[in-house]
Amino acid sequence: MQMPQSYPAVPPEVYYHSFGFRLNPNLYTDGTVCLSLLNTFSGEGNEVWVPGTSSLLQVVVSIQALVLNSQPFYNEAGYERLIDRPEGHRHELPYNENALLLTLRTMIHLLRRPPQGFEGVVRDHFRRRGRYVLETCEAYLQGCVDAGHGSMELPCSAGFRTALANVMPKLTTAFAQIGAQGCDHCAATNH
Repeated sequence: MQMPQSYPAVPPEVYYHSFGFRLNPNLYTDGTVCLSLLNTFSGEGNEVWVPGTSSLLQVVVSIQALVLNSQPFYNEAGYERLIDRPEGHRHELPYNENALLLTLRTMIHLLRRPPQGFEGVVRDHFRRRGRYVLETCEAYLQGCVDAGHGSMELPCSAGFRTALANVMPKLTTAFAQIGAQGCDHCAATNH
């Protein structure tokens, strides 16, 4: 995120390091974050940047809530009409499976080539959280996740499980190389 010289008259410039992956309708491969508040998508009223009213906090919260949500399929323009409809449900699972696979591949790229100046932040984050990422992947392979209060079924396709099993060795090796907590033996035990 960068503030142009004319900020706060104009919104901040936000760049997403995509590594060539489009894992969300709002995150383009060229780095554009498509959001009305950033003037990269049409909108009205408080959806767009209003000088003197809009804030960086509003941008960050909007990205967190509107872009980085659990159902990115419905972020595609016009797809919100498919929420809770059979056609939407039919397309949501494969879309979300692909988004998760692309997210895991993005993690691998981030570990190999973190954004300049953020090398330590990336390394430290994945040192602390890498084990949990792998545990979640393993839960998908097994068909369930421990949600803290018992387990929850995670429906997924056979193709997703195959693709996930193919990504996990690279991800595990990347986590082991940075010394992720609880991953010291991961590379040797991963299937």
